[in-house]
Amino acid sequence: MPKYETPMLDELENGPWPSFISGIKRLRDEHPEKRINEVCGSLLGQLEHSYETRKGYWKGGTVSVFGYGGGIIPRFSEVGDAFPESKEFHTLRVQPPAGNYYSTDMLRQLADSWEKYGSGLITFHGQTGNIMFIGTDTDGTQHFFDEINEYGWDLGGAGPCVRTGMSCVGAARCEQSCCNEHAIHRHLLNNFTDDVHRPALPYKFKFKVSGCPNDCQNAIERSDFAIIGTWRDDMVINQDEVKAFVEKKGRDYVIDNVTSRCPTNCMTLNEDNTLDVDNSNCVRCMHCLNVMPKALSPGNDRGVTILIGGKRTLKIGDLMGTVVIPFKKLETVEDYESLVELAEEIIDFWAENGLEHERCGEMIERIGLVNFLEGIGVDVDPHMINNPRQCSYVRTDGWDEEAEKWFARKAEEAAG
Repeated sequence: MPKYETPMLDELENGPWPSFISGIKRLRDEHPEKRINEVCGSLLGQLEHSYETRKGYWKGGTVSVFGYGGGIIPRFSEVGDAFPESKEFHTLRVQPPAGNYYSTDMLRQLADSWEKYGSGLITFHGQTGNIMFIGTDTDGTQHFFDEINEYGWDLGGAGPCVRTGMSCVGAARCEQSCCNEHAIHRHLLNNFTDDVHRPALPYKFKFKVSGCPNDCQNAIERSDFAIIGTWRDDMVINQDEVKAFVEKKGRDYVIDNVTSRCPTNCMTLNEDNTLDVDNSNCVRCMHCLNVMPKALSPGNDRGVTILIGGKRTLKIGDLMGTVVIPFKKLETVEDYESLVELAEEIIDFWAENGLEHERCGEMIERIGLVNFLEGIGVDVDPHMINNPRQCSYVRTDGWDEEAEKWFARKAEEAAG
């Protein structure tokens, strides 16, 4: 195999930061498997050619494994005659475990399988959340899938389908966790496995689970169905730890970096170095809990908030999720079942009413939130917020009447 000259790619290795080019070169020059040397060498040659001509030469196609309609991103080279060893360079999306928990044995097993059938290039993790196994031919696709599926791994989503879900590291490593992130992840994705593997929706639909309002998964802006852990009682305050923190950092530090940074000014540092919190005005911004994790903790009445319609730029620009369920307890099997049922209602309604290549949030923008809520059987609630009010001058005609209706409905629900 010819060793392609890559002067432009070599420039990407200069400077203080690691370069992906160095990793591909190691596979080309140092890997004991000759086939991987050749594939990665050819890949570098084509990439150099793309840099020279300022054109991309990968085109799509149809590649799948038996019984599945998605999970593979096909890549065929338009310059395969010049770079034959990488003329097919398909990517397989594989679902990671909930919370991205791996053992070293798991990782070695996956890497060994990929070296048998692929290029050796792996990304942990793609934007959708999958493990990305980058670079194999059409035959290798089926063989690799068969092997990893035999010991427990499955393909993720690609195309107009329910995509691979993501959940944060959760209570095992984070003191702010307010829900069982991994149970939520598994209940939802296990239920929608068929919709992951066999694309049949208007476009993609993503679940992401963050265990607290820090939203480490960026679920609110990156998923159609965001589940955010929260609490609805008072935050827990350990006044002894507050005093210890103030003694260590000083009152000025606490005032400058904690109380004055509260967006609703609901915190007061008293003369005796204790902290008062007006919990009715707390908006769960998490700043104070992050700065003083020993002193402040989430409340004890914990559950989740569900937001629908977040996404990145497509037809109408970026959208943040809209609160549809302000608070939901997730403690019993029935609670998890009702969460799955809500997801089914939303996906079914969107599948029937969404336009082709239209995300769920874009459909809501088109038909209106009220029509969407009616379609999924959820009552309007004053806590349903798309974004905080920016202007204090708001007409309140009719607010009292609507509030009375809402309180009456809540009273009927409590009595029934």
